[in-house]
Amino acid sequence: MNSAKAARSAAPPILETDRLTVAFGGHAAVREVSLAVTDRSFLSIIGPNGAGKTTLFNLLSGQLKPTSGRITYKGMDITGLPSYERTRRGIGRSFQLTHVFPRLSVLENIRLAVQSRAGVRYDFFSSLRRHRKFEAEAESLLELMRLTGKRNSPAIQLAHGEKRKLEIAMLLALDSDLLLLDEPTAGISLEEVPAILEVIRDVKRQGSRTIVLIEHKMEMVLDLSDEIAVLYQGELLAHGTPAAIMGNETVQSAYLGGWYDDAAEA
Repeated sequence: MNSAKAARSAAPPILETDRLTVAFGGHAAVREVSLAVTDRSFLSIIGPNGAGKTTLFNLLSGQLKPTSGRITYKGMDITGLPSYERTRRGIGRSFQLTHVFPRLSVLENIRLAVQSRAGVRYDFFSSLRRHRKFEAEAESLLELMRLTGKRNSPAIQLAHGEKRKLEIAMLLALDSDLLLLDEPTAGISLEEVPAILEVIRDVKRQGSRTIVLIEHKMEMVLDLSDEIAVLYQGELLAHGTPAAIMGNETVQSAYLGGWYDDAAEA
C-alpha cells in the first residue's frame, strides 16, 4: 500500500450515515443505509435506475429529511440541519441539471460564489477591481476548470459540458470540503465527457477534498474511485475497493451484468 492510500485508510470518516431511511407512503426509497466516507477519498455510488442514489444525495445535502436514521459530518450530527447550513459547513452539491446564473459572465458566476463564502453581498454596479482578491481566486478556478477563454462569456452561451465545469468551479469557490457530484456527465455529448473527467481528476489530484460521485459510466467510475458503494432497491448492496466490487458476484448479478455484456461487445 502506498503512502497516499495508507493515509486515507488511517483517516477518520468525514461523513457517516447510520441506518438512514426515507419512505414515501409505504415505499422506502432508501432503507437503513449505513455508510462511512473516508476523509479526502473518492467514493462513487453506483446502481441501476431507481436504486435510490439521488435520493441518498438529497438526504446528505438536506433537500430531504430522513424518516429515520442519522447523518454525521465531521463528527457532528447534521440530520436536522437545513441544506443552507450544510453548505456553510462545507458540503457542496451539484445537480443533474446545472445551476448557474445564465446572464452573468463565467467569471462573475465564480466570483459571486467566492464573495458569498466571504459574506460579501454581490453589487451589480461595482467594478471587478473593487474585489481584487475575489477576482484572483475566481481566475485561479477558471484555469483549473479550463474555462479561461470563456471568462467574459455569459454563462447562457456555454456548451452543456462547460456549464458543468462552471458549476464545479462554483462549488470549489464555496470552499466545500465534501463535494457531492450527481451525474456530472448527464446530458452532455460524448465529445465533452473527457474534459469533465479530466477536471474531476484534477480536483482529486489536489488531495484537499472528499468527493462522492454518482455516475453510470463505469469506465469513469473505475478510473477515479478509491472506493465504490452499490445501491440496489434502496439498500446498500456492497461497499469496497473497485477490485472488490468488480469481483463481487452479487453485484455482478444485480447490476454489473449489463455493463460486462456491453464491454464485451465493444
